Amino acid sequence: MAKRLEGQIVPIERIESRIFVLRGHRVMLDRDLAELFGVALKRLNEQVKRNRERFPDDFMFQLTLEEGKAVMLSRSQIATLKRGQNIKYRPYVFTEHGAVMSASWPQ
Repeated sequence: MAKRLEGQIVPIERIESRIFVLRGHRVMLDRDLAELFGVALKRLNEQVKRNRERFPDDFMFQLTLEEGKAVMLSRSQIATLKRGQNIKYRPYVFTEHGAVMSASWPQ
C-alpha cells in the first residue's frame, strides 16, 4: 500500500530524478506519480480510465511494452530488473499538465 505524503515536503531532487524525455515530452511514469501522491498505482490508473476525456495526448499517453521496459532498465543500476519490477502492462506517462490534472483529484 502506498504511503500518503500529505503535509510533507518532497525534495525537488526526488521529483527531478523521475522526470525524463520521451517522444519529445518531459514526463513521469504513472508508478512514480502514484508514489509521490501516496496512492496505489491501481487507483491512479482507475481514475485515469474514468476521466480519460481530461487527458488529451499532450497531458498523458501510454507507452508500448518495449518503451516501458527500456525506461525501467535505463533507471536501474544493473542491467536486470529486481523481482516484481518487470513490466506486464503498458505504463502511462504524464506530462507536467497531466500531473497537475491528476493531482487535483480527491485522493
